[in-house]
Amino acid sequence: MKGLVPMPSKERDAGSERERCLTGIQGLDHILNGGIPRGNTVLVSGSVGTGKTSICIEFLVRGALQGENSLYLSVTEPTDKLLRNVIPFDFWDDKLLKQGKLQFVDLPKLYEKLGIDKDELSLEESRLLTDTLLGLVEEGKVRRLVLDSATSVAYRIKEQERIRDFLLRLGLKLSPKRCTSLLVAENPPHADGYSRFGLEEAIADGVVVLGNLERRGDLLRTLQVVKMRGTQHSRAKYVLDLTTCGVLLVPLLKGGSVSGGA
Repeated sequence: MKGLVPMPSKERDAGSERERCLTGIQGLDHILNGGIPRGNTVLVSGSVGTGKTSICIEFLVRGALQGENSLYLSVTEPTDKLLRNVIPFDFWDDKLLKQGKLQFVDLPKLYEKLGIDKDELSLEESRLLTDTLLGLVEEGKVRRLVLDSATSVAYRIKEQERIRDFLLRLGLKLSPKRCTSLLVAENPPHADGYSRFGLEEAIADGVVVLGNLERRGDLLRTLQVVKMRGTQHSRAKYVLDLTTCGVLLVPLLKGGSVSGGA
C-alpha cells in the first residue's frame, strides 16, 4: 500500500548489516552479537560502585589502541583525580594521551570558558553546550565519546523538555559523524527505572544496566543489556568483574541470591 514503510526481510538485513563498534570488552561484544552498532548512543545506568566509569574508560582505551580517537567528558570529578583512581589496566598506554588519541575534558572548565555560570542552563545555553561538544568531536575526529555523567548535566538543565532537547540533539548529531557514545546515568539502588529523569532511556539507542547483587554474603556486580537498537542481543544478566586485564563477564547462575540492586 502506498505510504507504508516495507517491513525488513532477512535478505535485506543480511545485505545491510550495520557497521559495529567493538567495545573491546570481549564478553560485552559477545552479548551484543559483534559490538555496538556504529553511531549509537548508549545509556550506561547504575548506582554507585557498579563499575560504570571503569567500563566507559576501557571502552575508550580499547578504541584508542585500535586507532579511534576517544574523548572522555568528566562532569563531577577532575581528570587528574579520575586518572589516579582508575583501575591500572595492563593495556593502558600513556602514549595515547600524548598522541591525543585519548583525551579528557573537564566539563566545569568548559562551562567557565563558555561563560555559563548560572545554576540552571537556559535552552540557549544547553544548545551552546551541545554545539561546543560537537565541535570538539569534529575537530578531534572523535569516534568514541563518554559523558560522565549525563545525569549531572541534566541536573543543571533541570527542565524536562530542555533535557530532552539536549539529549536528542546530541544523539542525532553524533550519529552521522559515526561517533559511538556512552552516556552515564547515575541511579539510586533499587530504582524502578533506568535514569533520574525517566526520559534518557527512551531517547538512547541502547541501555546497559549495571547493578549490585548480594549473594551468600558477597556483593556481586552485574550487567544486563536491556535495549540496543540495530542488533540482536542477549538480555540475560551477567556477573561483572573489574580486573587489571579489563572487564570480565560470566553468566549469572540462578539461585542463592539474597537481594538485587538492579
